[in-house]
Amino acid sequence: MGNLSAKFCCEEFKVASYKDADGLKKAKDKCYGEGFREGVMSIGMCAGQKVEDIKATVKKHMIDEGMACPYYEPESEVISRTGDNCCVALCDQWLLNYGEAEWLGKVKEHVFSSEFNTYNPKCLKEFDGVLDWLNEWGCSRTQGLGTALPWDKQFVIESLSDSTIYMAYYSVSGLLQGGVLDGTSKGPSGIAADQMTTEAWDYVFLGKDFNAEKCPGLTEEQLKPLRHEFNYWYPMDMRVSGKDLIRNHLTFSLYNHQAIWEDPKMMTRSYFCNGYLNLNNEKMSKSTGNFMTIDQCIAKYGSDATRITIADCGDSLDDGNFVSEIADNTILKLFTLEEWIRKHTPADGFDFKAASDSANLDSWDKLILNKMNEINQTVFQAYAQMKLKEVVKHGFNALLSLKETYLIGKSGEPNPYILMKYMILQLVVMNPIAPHFCQYMW
Repeated sequence: MGNLSAKFCCEEFKVASYKDADGLKKAKDKCYGEGFREGVMSIGMCAGQKVEDIKATVKKHMIDEGMACPYYEPESEVISRTGDNCCVALCDQWLLNYGEAEWLGKVKEHVFSSEFNTYNPKCLKEFDGVLDWLNEWGCSRTQGLGTALPWDKQFVIESLSDSTIYMAYYSVSGLLQGGVLDGTSKGPSGIAADQMTTEAWDYVFLGKDFNAEKCPGLTEEQLKPLRHEFNYWYPMDMRVSGKDLIRNHLTFSLYNHQAIWEDPKMMTRSYFCNGYLNLNNEKMSKSTGNFMTIDQCIAKYGSDATRITIADCGDSLDDGNFVSEIADNTILKLFTLEEWIRKHTPADGFDFKAASDSANLDSWDKLILNKMNEINQTVFQAYAQMKLKEVVKHGFNALLSLKETYLIGKSGEPNPYILMKYMILQLVVMNPIAPHFCQYMW
């Protein structure tokens, strides 16, 4: 872009005048973006250094020398969820310093270790970028829902900063609540909510010694099952979430797991992040009518057809696309498969082991059996890599096609062993995605 990036971009986007708002915005975004990421200072105290690396240094220098002052302004009009216009206000705030070198270093070490998996190089790059960018984060607010800040009760912790390790609570919620969401009754542990003091939680989550004085009304025997459950389930093998949370909640969660447990072995093992969901190749919007809730989807297509269609939407950071026609076809495929299984299920007394004798298999049987084994391995690898679209492609559609290929190419009656083997494989490989259908047919 040279030394005249504005001129360069205006020519690139054919900006003819100041009235070309769209072209000017594109030119500005490119100038600012490329200038920050790739630009190099040509004069001044940081000549020869990248803009990205020296921005904070120049900012501090200008403020210290009285050449500048902090100024806050939103990039565009801000509308709240309630539809109100928002204005900028400079308020007292508590900050979490995610840019602190030692803390950042430990989190980065885990993210780039063999103990952490994002299933997608693009996703890992996103985390790397956020870790380099994230610095001080305002973690408190003066109103709304949230946990009171322990040392400053006028503030509550804002939701993204507060919801970072609640996954640990999942491991013991059954014992404490027994399925009663509002806590109006005690769970199997017999422990009331107000009995779970900080020291009680430290015993359960941090492995500290039991402190009877700080845990009034509790015995160590009551807390032992909670500690056992937590140690059994933690660390998390996987956390599934949307790509928009990489820049806050998911990264915060890594930081706070490290801060609280310190032990790298307690850090989250993997994140699987997905994109947004379009409906019939268009963005979902209530205003346009192109919108469907999960309840509406299940009511129309059933739970398993919905799950299969969503799995077929894609499994990358790119936005998926739910296609109604595919959902309709999936219902038909499931119905046809159910009828076929009912028709071809061997009668009681079928000797599966004897039927597996290779002497009872012709070349076509063996060829189809080999193909089923190949599909089985492909689906297993797809599950391990969270490539659910590949699971549907091979574990559902390809298997259905293979069944028809076998029946068409088989001379004489189909081998009941091959049919039974197919049924078992079909129901097993699709069970994680279509559990209701598979377990019902099993």
